[in-house]
Amino acid sequence: MTDQPTAVPTVAGLAPTARDLGPAVPKPTALTEGVLEASGSLWEVPGIDVGYWECTPGRFAAAREGYTEVCQFLSGSVTIEVDGEEPVTFGAGDTLITPSGWRGVWDVHETVRKLYVIIDDVRSVG
Repeated sequence: MTDQPTAVPTVAGLAPTARDLGPAVPKPTALTEGVLEASGSLWEVPGIDVGYWECTPGRFAAAREGYTEVCQFLSGSVTIEVDGEEPVTFGAGDTLITPSGWRGVWDVHETVRKLYVIIDDVRSVG
């Protein structure tokens, strides 16, 4: 008897800029009024979450505590400010990595949508 590998389904995020992310809600860390965000997970396993996120124009503070995030911008534009660094503007096609412990301010110029990959910190036991 031959062991057959278990079939694993493919996960596809087709038409990511048209994907419905559900209702937008106020951004809890907004520094300006009216900033709304929405997100939807595409694939999740313990320690990793992949999905889409969208945010309307405005400023908000962000911190990565306990996880690293990889972002691929799909649409819109945003300038990210980090203390001690020059501001950087990102748009469609750009990639951003915010390692665990990162802190900064996002200034969204036009509604931005990104693909995100969140990787939880791995802590050694012992």
